[in-house]
Amino acid sequence: MTLTAILEAHGGPEQFKLVDLDVGAPAKGEVRIAHKAIGLNFIDVYQRTGLYPMQLPHAMGMEAAGVIEAVGEGVTHLKVGDRAAYASNPPGAYSEARVMPAAQVCPLPEGISFEEGAAMMLKGMTVEYLFHRTTPLKAGDTVLFHAAAGGVGLLACQWARSEGITLIGTAGTDEKCELALAHGATHCLNYRTQDWAKQVRELTHGKGVDAVMDSVGKDTFEGSLDCLKPLGMMMSFGNASGPVPPFDIGLLGKKGSLKITRPTLFTHIGDHATCQAMAKHLAQKVLAGDVKITIGQRFGLRDVADAHRALEARETTGCTILEV
Repeated sequence: MTLTAILEAHGGPEQFKLVDLDVGAPAKGEVRIAHKAIGLNFIDVYQRTGLYPMQLPHAMGMEAAGVIEAVGEGVTHLKVGDRAAYASNPPGAYSEARVMPAAQVCPLPEGISFEEGAAMMLKGMTVEYLFHRTTPLKAGDTVLFHAAAGGVGLLACQWARSEGITLIGTAGTDEKCELALAHGATHCLNYRTQDWAKQVRELTHGKGVDAVMDSVGKDTFEGSLDCLKPLGMMMSFGNASGPVPPFDIGLLGKKGSLKITRPTLFTHIGDHATCQAMAKHLAQKVLAGDVKITIGQRFGLRDVADAHRALEARETTGCTILEV
């Protein structure tokens, strides 16, 4: 039996229920992985609240790292005893062990700890697709990145620096701005005390940025459009402040023939080969020291509700993990 956090009804963190489940053996195309550390992400909050509805009851969690205990028929990229990490559907990472599809489970190099592996996969592969698979970006370009001191944001700051890209970040406190700057942001604006859209225009000498990477959603969407240069790309990849309301698509023409996309990691990693390539690229960045994984908070698996409360209250910096 294995301890697992499940959800029986959408709602607040108090909806989590800890149960013991029989994990069983992997079927064809599956593996059984014993978790050493588990990652927390805002998509977990969206699923818990029902913003992203799930068929309930269901185990929760999208990201973890551990050791492969058993391998089903047809799995060739992993074997028993391998260190591995993943970010993938279906949810179920909030557990001591689980059986899951093998295609999106990736080898974890020896030079990366289980804690780092659990903290980096969803956030790091998100940064990988934002910078390399969404719109052409090159050294010398400028991007605006909201929530730059969060788990994804601190990775993005480092990634941009390693690619020679200027990153203008936003964060909610001066301390978080300092953290983003220390991780590679070229500039960071306190959105509570500064007119950040105006400041971005000033920092770019009125030209605007090549791309906006926005996981905040409702509160930043309109200002983000105003920060883009003509033909710039708006990447809306999250809804931390709530979903973006309907808008007149004609605004994109009026503001400079802007482009907009709503990408998801799970589209990109749906293909096995692409997923493995993205994970390998991320691991290379970490092993080279270009990207360091900052774990700001640790909670026990039994304290998952407290972890969610801290995440929603914006009380976290960097990555948050559950220790098994």
